[in-house]
Amino acid sequence: MSTAQLQKLELLEWLANLHDQTLINELMKWKESHHCDSIEQYNRELDEANSRIEAGEYLTHEAVKEESKSWVKRK
Repeated sequence: MSTAQLQKLELLEWLANLHDQTLINELMKWKESHHCDSIEQYNRELDEANSRIEAGEYLTHEAVKEESKSWVKRK
């Protein structure tokens, strides 16, 4: 059995015994947001992202670092 197959089995066992509904809901949201209906849909999303980048609709790494400072409350 491959490492990936063993990891999948471990995850299935963990999920089967998971009782935290909040975590289950978060996992479902993650699954839905990472679901791709088809390669065509995936390619459309890539084309849209590239168009936004070409139009300058993105944040630089430095801008994200600066913006993220406000996300963390320092003690």
